[in-house]
Amino acid sequence: MTISMVPKDREPGKNKFPWLRLGLTIGDPAGIGPEILIKALAKRELLPLGAYLIFSPPSLLEAEAKALKVKLKLYSFADWEKAKGPGFFLFPLETSGEWAEKGRASAVAGQISFQAFSEAFLMAQQGLLEGIVTAPVSKLSWALAGIPWHGHTEYLENFYPEAIMAFWSRRLRVALFTHHLPLVEAQKKITRENLINFFRRLESSLNRFYGRRLECLVAGLNPHAGEDGLLGEEENKEIVPAITEVRQMGLSFSGPYPPDVIFRQALDRRDCLVVALYHDQGLIAFKLVSFADGVNLTLGLPFVRTSPDHGTAFDIAGKGMASEKSMVAAIRLAHRMAARLTS
Repeated sequence: MTISMVPKDREPGKNKFPWLRLGLTIGDPAGIGPEILIKALAKRELLPLGAYLIFSPPSLLEAEAKALKVKLKLYSFADWEKAKGPGFFLFPLETSGEWAEKGRASAVAGQISFQAFSEAFLMAQQGLLEGIVTAPVSKLSWALAGIPWHGHTEYLENFYPEAIMAFWSRRLRVALFTHHLPLVEAQKKITRENLINFFRRLESSLNRFYGRRLECLVAGLNPHAGEDGLLGEEENKEIVPAITEVRQMGLSFSGPYPPDVIFRQALDRRDCLVVALYHDQGLIAFKLVSFADGVNLTLGLPFVRTSPDHGTAFDIAGKGMASEKSMVAAIRLAHRMAARLTS
């Protein structure tokens, strides 16, 4: 099987938008990132037309394609720079020649995945890509490689402090007020001032990326959303005043709602998004209903960034078992939102 979306001249009037340019990163080579990327490219009939630039060491991609029995044909980066139409292109990364062992975190794997991501990020920052789609990385591999960030979102926050981690699927949408923090630290962030700032940034970013207003349901922190102070004071002291203030500004936020029922209220409602106050509060529910096709989305950037909603899955890496559904969904969402930004 040959994967090749052949470049061709643009046909005026055939498409609403010019060809969009999306960067696709290889992720941790010891995990399932290369596998799901190649499998996604093989489902080219499911992908929107665009100029896709794949960031990977050529030998790594070739070895993975061979193991999957997929004949991979990519056009060169030089061709991408002058592309007038859609296609799959390779941005070749140089490596030390060391090989990353499948199913195991390592400094080599961390360095390759970070290099792919940082190169794609730089091009997006310079306006050369409308969006990037990142395959999963390992926090441990990055740490072993001496990379000081825990993951993609933390790196992006270093440049764009207003970045927001969100998760998107057909059935449910969730934005996280805090994400990769110990629970005790996340609780300290729940203040009226911080919440107001977050709500304003979230609404602004949703309007820009999504193109329509969503009703944002805010989860409480405590059981029963505090039961009017009987089970905790955070709702009355911090969360309710923040929601009241932004509603007076005309923003579409309500709550706080009990965390054990809020996701039922939002499920299968395309006009609705849940604001979860900490990582697992939002992700347990999201991954329960949307693990196979959910997408991690970073809001608050000048370009689009999406990723599959799962991790490196070291336990099945190299076995050909990984599903590409979430990767395909991430590419489709990135293209759709990038089209919105450029319209």
